[in-house]
Amino acid sequence: MTGYQAQFLEFDQKRPLAAIIEDICAGWNLSDATKFALQISDTSKVSTYITERNRHEIQNGTVLQLAQTAQGIIAKLGHGKHVSEEKLNGLRHLVLLAPDSTFAVEFINKNGLPIIISIVTDGTFKKEPLALTLKSFVALMDHGIVSWDILEPDFIKRVADCVNVGSNNLDIVCLQAALEILESVVLHSSGRQNVVEQSITPQNIIPHLESINLEVQKNAIALINALFMKAQLPKRKKIAESLQSKHMRNTILTQVIRQQNIGAAMAHQLYVLQVLLMNLHEERMKAPIDPHDQVIIREIEELRRIAFEIEGDPNMNAVRRSQSAARDFKKLGFENVVNPAEDFVKAPCGLLALDCMLYFAQNHGENYVKVVVENSTRADEHDCPFVRASMHLTKMLCEILRIGDPPEESGNVYYSMFFSSEKPFEEFFCVAIQLLNKTWREMRATTADFPKVLEVVKEQITRALPTHSSSFETFRTRLFTLTYSEILKLLEYERKTKEEKDAETKPVKQLREKLIPEIMELVKEQRLNYLERGTGFPKHNRSGRLKDKYWYWRLAPNHKAFHYGDCLEAEQPTLEQLSSKCITIACGRNPNGRLAFSIQTENEEDQICFIASSEYEYDMWCDGLNALLGNEMTSNQVKQDMEMLLSMEIKIRLLETEGLPIPTEPPPHPPPPENFNFSYMNLHL
Repeated sequence: MTGYQAQFLEFDQKRPLAAIIEDICAGWNLSDATKFALQISDTSKVSTYITERNRHEIQNGTVLQLAQTAQGIIAKLGHGKHVSEEKLNGLRHLVLLAPDSTFAVEFINKNGLPIIISIVTDGTFKKEPLALTLKSFVALMDHGIVSWDILEPDFIKRVADCVNVGSNNLDIVCLQAALEILESVVLHSSGRQNVVEQSITPQNIIPHLESINLEVQKNAIALINALFMKAQLPKRKKIAESLQSKHMRNTILTQVIRQQNIGAAMAHQLYVLQVLLMNLHEERMKAPIDPHDQVIIREIEELRRIAFEIEGDPNMNAVRRSQSAARDFKKLGFENVVNPAEDFVKAPCGLLALDCMLYFAQNHGENYVKVVVENSTRADEHDCPFVRASMHLTKMLCEILRIGDPPEESGNVYYSMFFSSEKPFEEFFCVAIQLLNKTWREMRATTADFPKVLEVVKEQITRALPTHSSSFETFRTRLFTLTYSEILKLLEYERKTKEEKDAETKPVKQLREKLIPEIMELVKEQRLNYLERGTGFPKHNRSGRLKDKYWYWRLAPNHKAFHYGDCLEAEQPTLEQLSSKCITIACGRNPNGRLAFSIQTENEEDQICFIASSEYEYDMWCDGLNALLGNEMTSNQVKQDMEMLLSMEIKIRLLETEGLPIPTEPPPHPPPPENFNFSYMNLHL
């Protein structure tokens, strides 16, 4: 204890903690041991009080200190409203001790929290004293001991003043704690959100994003996210408008996203902000469709007008004239050309697809016309209907971005380009619809291939997103390098890599060893079947090949003999047509040629020589003859067939494990039971 000679003692874990503290206090002549407690003396860690629950964690050589309990600090804080040295020291101790849950419970039970609240509400503390007070309050509330509903409006307004303060009077620690408090009030209180909304706006928070302190930036975005998340839809839209202003977007991009070390906490807040902005499209995505709504009808007509009726537009390469509305709607890909709005009644994403198409037409007119004209001039079977494609593409983009789902607690994936545009989802669509048109062309797709094209486009988009493009133009460039052929190569490479990796796992190796005899037997059977079907060979004598002379050799079904006889070059005589017969007793490689082999019969001393027409035929006959004689089949073809069949069989066996990691080691066997005295029961239904 400060001011006293340290004691070296043995901490008897069998004695009550209160008794040990009494002995220590007695050694220093301290009265009322109930006012003191032991804590670990390690300035590098959060101050931890020793309790009956954690006393077993004390190790040999641990330095403990005797400190006053919460009551002592409360006594220091309760002297008057002005800042005294004693009160300031009390606040400094409180900041260190508040993260300890044991201390926090004691401090709150001793009614210390109202003192902290009154210090803030009175408004007399500034700078360091106020910063220490707010930081202590945050640490005490983080334990979840009391509800955030205890806070009165005056306290919340005082805290908000710390955020609304000008940069000249800014205290970083005070600001950081104030932002945390306001965020927690919005998220965790049941009736104080409106007070925060009235006291502070996103416009007041935005300047703090330019702070050089990363924690302040993170807390500022966290507070904006909290206000955004808890607000009603009209207010959320207003907040979104301010967030998507050019100044705000530039601030987030330049001051936050492009920092060297963002950190996991900041990445999570940016992810949450992105999700909240994207979820604003949920309303239009789920909006019911009225096919007689004049606004919808006018917007559809605008799509047609821009595509087919604009004359003299400087952004267009040629003047276009419409022939008829029905024909134009058909070229656009509408199924109902009389009332095209009917197509949106069953659309998979409501009116959001129409919003995206109209944005594409009005803001990227030349590319819009190019897509429409290119599709409408293809043959009918290769036509990619623009409207249908847009509907399904919009639904796919919503699924990729998970629009409608709340932010995940552990989510941290955000994309810089979504903070670079006032209309990020619509810009995302504009890039994606051009990609779909390009991929359709590369695949030479037909209408029947529509689902397949969408799958390829989804693969392209999900692979390009992790590049974290800073703008949609950069994203488009990256996306267009992922051609259909490139995607096929990547998928094939990944498949082979996975198979090679799986093949090295112990379970697959064991399965492979188990399958080898079975597969070898299958290969042997296939070779014998080949010999049963037979082969025509050119005849030879000692002088060489006989012109236009052929004979046909077939293995008998019982595998006891070969049947052979003369034939024409391309003839395949039946077994009954082959008059001669021989029994094989040996076979060997003939030295006369690379594809030559021979057999020896029991009735002839001379070998019968054959020359195969191909390497495959040679391997098949040599393997078959070796199989008949019980010898090992050693050809390259056997190795190829074995590898192919083994790979195929293993893939079939592992189909049910698709998407699951294969463990390197088998799971441990459970221990055997204490005895094997099993009981049997006869159940009668």
